[in-house]
Amino acid sequence: MASPSRSVSQVVGKALLLGRRSPSLDSQVSGCRACCVPGRASSQLRRHSLKAAAGLPAAGISILRPRRRPDGRRLRAAPASAASSPQLSSIRSVVLDIEGTTSPISFVTDVLFPYARDNARKHLHATYGTVEANDDIALLRAQIEQDLAEGVAGAVPVPPEDAGKDEVIDALIANVEAMIKADRKITSLKQLQGHIWRTGFEGQEIKGVVFDDVPPALEKWHASGIKTYIYSSGSREAQRLIFGNTTFGDLRKYLCGFFDTTVGTKRESRSYYEIWQSVGVDRPSQILFLTDVYQEATAAKAAGLEVLISVRPGNTPLPENHGFRTITTFAEVFT
Repeated sequence: MASPSRSVSQVVGKALLLGRRSPSLDSQVSGCRACCVPGRASSQLRRHSLKAAAGLPAAGISILRPRRRPDGRRLRAAPASAASSPQLSSIRSVVLDIEGTTSPISFVTDVLFPYARDNARKHLHATYGTVEANDDIALLRAQIEQDLAEGVAGAVPVPPEDAGKDEVIDALIANVEAMIKADRKITSLKQLQGHIWRTGFEGQEIKGVVFDDVPPALEKWHASGIKTYIYSSGSREAQRLIFGNTTFGDLRKYLCGFFDTTVGTKRESRSYYEIWQSVGVDRPSQILFLTDVYQEATAAKAAGLEVLISVRPGNTPLPENHGFRTITTFAEVFT
């Protein structure tokens, strides 16, 4: 057995290495300058890593050292009580999902997705050869190559650029339509959709739809000093477009930043850990995450965030005994 001093020094060394390698996500957060705390993420990570290495508890983190039975077997965590409420008095930041939380699912499925699908060809023809379009196409090509290698249904090869503009676009459209139909949460598709939606919003063909209780809640939280962020599988540009062009006007003045899949997928707890490192609070439990998806709620809870599940018309039913407090309106959040 290694000596205690040697094992601690080894772990501290690994923790310092982890702190140096952890990606800074300051660039993922955009919005009002007062809400952003540059440089805080890396220092927090190093503090918590060193505490964990020295055997000290890191505030707000309960997953660093699992409990075990005397026989060495891991103890199962007790299921959360459905009646238990998050410690809302300690909340400093709120992170919001869009679809099914701030906005009806029908707005995404019946308005945004069809608009992107119906205008993808027109958009690619109009922008073909521009820096933005070249970047969109490069991302799509990379994703399609991966899909072909993995045998993903609907993936078709894209000819090289010298094959001609029309042939390239035809192949891209076939892949994009298959991706949209499968409702895939991938960066290449979301980036292209965001650029297509920008044209629709700028031309007043699309207006962002949010529930009636959302604007007054955002205004109230902002006035009370709570920093609110959006985390969606849609691109950050698409998020800004939706909240900047709603039927209630521009709501971005109440928001401090936007996160998308470049921070990680919404069903992985690591994504919420990275968000915590970026929003400038001391503990993940000072962040409240609102979503309509049980798997996202579970991932956020595992990262130490407080969670509420949004129950709105058209949302997917939740599993029985899910263990989370639910709300039907934002007016219920801090009650």
